[in-house]
Amino acid sequence: MTNKRCGFISLTGRPNVGKSTLLNQILGQKLAITSPKPQTTRHRILGIKTKDNTQFLYVDTPGIHGGSKNAMNKMMNRTASRAVADVDIVIFVVDATRWSQEDQMVVDKICHDEFPVIIALNKVDKIDKKDELLAIISKLHEKLPKAEIIPLSAKNGEGVEHLEAVVKENLPESDFFFPEEWVTDRSDKFLTSELIREKLMRSLEKELPYHLTVEIEQFKTEKKVLHIGAIIWVERDSQKAIVIGKKGENLKKIGSQARTDLERMFNQKIFLQLWVKVKSGWSDDLRALVKLGIKEDE
Repeated sequence: MTNKRCGFISLTGRPNVGKSTLLNQILGQKLAITSPKPQTTRHRILGIKTKDNTQFLYVDTPGIHGGSKNAMNKMMNRTASRAVADVDIVIFVVDATRWSQEDQMVVDKICHDEFPVIIALNKVDKIDKKDELLAIISKLHEKLPKAEIIPLSAKNGEGVEHLEAVVKENLPESDFFFPEEWVTDRSDKFLTSELIREKLMRSLEKELPYHLTVEIEQFKTEKKVLHIGAIIWVERDSQKAIVIGKKGENLKKIGSQARTDLERMFNQKIFLQLWVKVKSGWSDDLRALVKLGIKEDE
């Protein structure tokens, strides 16, 4: 019998409720990209936190959503649904300021399962009246009566320590699955492509980020400088023009922001080159998605 605890914890919920922000807050560092735009997360991201005799394996997933039915969105929904199917604990992240039909979709997926469910009621710092918060908690109790509800703010960390304590209590006894120094199972190339995509999502027009992806072509160190070459794929020539901007201003700005964060991430000098190319209809083409590294996560 081991005195260690270890298990998988799914962070699930509709898009833009703060799952990735919560993961970063728990880990104490930036792992998952964030932006104000829904569906920022496209992949399953594993965040590993080892503390004393416990290893927490947090699985951040794309938001479960309705709406668009193209190949990429269907793949994201399947990835999110599968992440709930084989875990030890589910953390259902809910935005305290707004309930939607997509939140109910999540309830419908998890309400019949036997694993422990913890509701992380996020953004409570935006709720001024205590009575209003208590009313929200009461309605959530009606929907998932067995779930423990923890009000918190992923942005400022309020309530996160309590969430971790409750998670620890519910983890099974098990040896660690990963080395104690690991923070994720994702590669440096993957993290680089995601960070560049984050800068694109934060800088560009409302709809355009959903029609682009980033592919890393070069990733090697020469004379203590990490040389990174990345292709930004879009679907139309008009989108390419927007990404580049007048006299290349947008691309220069995005590249500068990405390089600054990458140098912080890898603690070394970065030489970053970005190119923008067009691949028509890539987001609705399964073969193109797989070739670009966007595939259904196991």
